[in-house]
Amino acid sequence: MIRSMTGFGTASELVDGCRYVVEIRAVNGRYLKCHVRLPEELQGIESGLEEIASKLLDRGSVTVTVRIGGAALEPVAVINPDAVKHYLGQLKPLAEGLGMEVQLADVLSLPGVFTSEDEEHRRNKANPVLQRLVKAACGDLDLMRRREGEALQSELTSILAEIRAALELVRERSPIVVNLYQERLRQRMETLLSTVGSTVGSEDLVREVAVFAERSDIAEEVSRLGGHLDHFQELMCSDSEEPVGRTLDFLAQEMLRETNTIGSKCLDSEVSRSTVLIKGAVDRLKEQVQNIR
Repeated sequence: MIRSMTGFGTASELVDGCRYVVEIRAVNGRYLKCHVRLPEELQGIESGLEEIASKLLDRGSVTVTVRIGGAALEPVAVINPDAVKHYLGQLKPLAEGLGMEVQLADVLSLPGVFTSEDEEHRRNKANPVLQRLVKAACGDLDLMRRREGEALQSELTSILAEIRAALELVRERSPIVVNLYQERLRQRMETLLSTVGSTVGSEDLVREVAVFAERSDIAEEVSRLGGHLDHFQELMCSDSEEPVGRTLDFLAQEMLRETNTIGSKCLDSEVSRSTVLIKGAVDRLKEQVQNIR
């Protein structure tokens, strides 16, 4: 089953009063290009998140956006145990000498007992959460890509049917073209030679028809175009998880090349009409293939 390159996935999690949200958007791209957008206080962990997304998403232009909200973003006051021990070490002897007791509440109000949580600590705390969310958002994105892929496959199947129908008309018409040319040539030669009282020689006619038949033979091109259609259909319906978009794009280009050759070699109005239909369908095929992963 083919998958689209475009899609959207999201995942969120509430941790210690902080809401972490990851959104992933993917659009068409010949190769994988991943960009991670983080809040300023989390700058520095984007490479790890990008690596995770790159392993799970193998093609397209991908943007990972991280949003964080809640009280956890504010600097968190952390007790400095070294400062508390330092104060207690000085206050206890003094308090004992005065017959007093030292209360912990008295120490907590002293300078340096509380410090703010540094940015590195906050990044370290957020990093594992965001890694989980990036994986989950990639999974959500993949589901959307698969749904869009089903719609793409339906459209491509319809286009392939149009091409096959027009190609079958070309295949049926090809032998008739030579016979029609032979009859037109005979009539033309008879008309010209009748003015001088001569008749058409069968050897000359056969030779001329043979040259025309060789020049206008499109059997090979018709066969190759049919093979490209079969290969395209096979890849499109494959259960493989490998990306097939670039291969399908190449096959579409080859279809167009074979169709152009058929149109240039077989100068017949019916064949020309069919090749125009095929070229139009292949152009639509190429447009749709650009969306395939």
